[in-house]
Amino acid sequence: MQSASLWLASLLALASTGPAQEAARPNFLFILVDDLGYADLGCYGSTFHETPNLDRLARSGMRFTDGYAAHPVCSPTRAAIMTGKNPARIGITDWIPGQDPKNRKLRGPADLDRLPHEEVTIAERLKAAGYRTFFAGKWHLGSDGFFPEDQGFDINKGGHHRGSPPGGYYAPYKNPKLENGPNGEYLPDRLTDETLKFIESAGDEPFFAYLSFYTVHTPIQASKRHIEHYKKKRAELPDSDAPRTRPEHDGVTRLRQDNAAYASMVHAMDENVGRLLDKLESTGLAERTVVVFTSDNGGLSTLSRRGGPTSNLPLRAGKGWCYEGGIRVPFLIRAPGITKPSSTCATPAYSADLHPTMLELAGLELAPEQHADSLSLVPALGGRTDLEREFLVWHFPHYHGSAWTPGSAIRAGRYKLIEFYDKEKVELYDLSTDLGETEDLSEAQPERTAELRQKLREYLAHVDAPMAKPNRNRGRDR
Repeated sequence: MQSASLWLASLLALASTGPAQEAARPNFLFILVDDLGYADLGCYGSTFHETPNLDRLARSGMRFTDGYAAHPVCSPTRAAIMTGKNPARIGITDWIPGQDPKNRKLRGPADLDRLPHEEVTIAERLKAAGYRTFFAGKWHLGSDGFFPEDQGFDINKGGHHRGSPPGGYYAPYKNPKLENGPNGEYLPDRLTDETLKFIESAGDEPFFAYLSFYTVHTPIQASKRHIEHYKKKRAELPDSDAPRTRPEHDGVTRLRQDNAAYASMVHAMDENVGRLLDKLESTGLAERTVVVFTSDNGGLSTLSRRGGPTSNLPLRAGKGWCYEGGIRVPFLIRAPGITKPSSTCATPAYSADLHPTMLELAGLELAPEQHADSLSLVPALGGRTDLEREFLVWHFPHYHGSAWTPGSAIRAGRYKLIEFYDKEKVELYDLSTDLGETEDLSEAQPERTAELRQKLREYLAHVDAPMAKPNRNRGRDR
């Protein structure tokens, strides 16, 4: 088996187009989708949604079966991508600014409402190494003074403080960082247009293009190009007596993918990914451009009073939850010269790992003090399965509209423990035999439960994670 250094040398040799060292470095096209579920793509099992271009990307690179978001909601995961750190260490543990209810058993901690300038972002590292850096779409990591252009990006098209598109998905956008297009222009198309323009302008300079779609976050607004197709497809679905929803603690989870408007949004996103892949191929950039595709959290399937617009089956629950449906996501990487076509990886990986992975692929020195909670995935991209990591942790000490209550989770090997602070209970699952997390093993395996609970608590204490606290004003809050 080749060493990681030989894999990297192979990539740089393939990428080299000129005498300048900068020209030999690989480009990066990083695509992040908002609220896209693990089961929303054809290559991950969806039969209702059609994603031929992402299926094509999976066939040309590596598909991670156990790829995770760093958090069940958006802003913390985005911070992890930028920094290589677990959100608990950074202190961003909820979507910004969050919405902790007051009259509940616990009070969520006061977490950060911005990505601190003290953090060294992946954009800053690449820019310092001679990369042109570009951001388009959803930022959601702070407001004035903390926008993408303040965190290492040369160009910012549409990134501001809001987490959903303020004017919806059709122009006029009401976005302070994006000029309006003609009325009726579709936002995913526009963001892709801006990314294509940047790629075309890059010339021989290496580039880092970060396209962060607002899609498929609410509001669910259909793609006019595809909605009729999915209405017809929904009408043709076979009749079924199976329940369409089921209870999830105090919430409700959707069990079927049949939302035509949502499916049309997924299709339009996939179509735009295809435009980007086609551009790389037509310009000869495909063989020296690393493509990364993932989601910031699981699909929105679980809400307090009704199910969300998608289903994450066979996974349990969805966005906002530390069950697999809230954190396991599509995770695709194509690194020319390293990844084999149609390869898969079952080694657990998560969003924060993408920071050191891009550093290593760019031939840059790693900085373990910065990306303290993550590992480079370059060995895994080459086929190794023995990443030296003991466990992964998710920390969400807040209440959420999905009916999640404050808690945390840890995965070590095949086992996963979830601690619910509000409910004062823990659950233990063996993911190798129970991917849907249906059989709680905490009472049957008390020693393993105690061990994982202790590891989780020690880690959270080590990173000084913000914690929920008893609400002493409960009953007096208004």
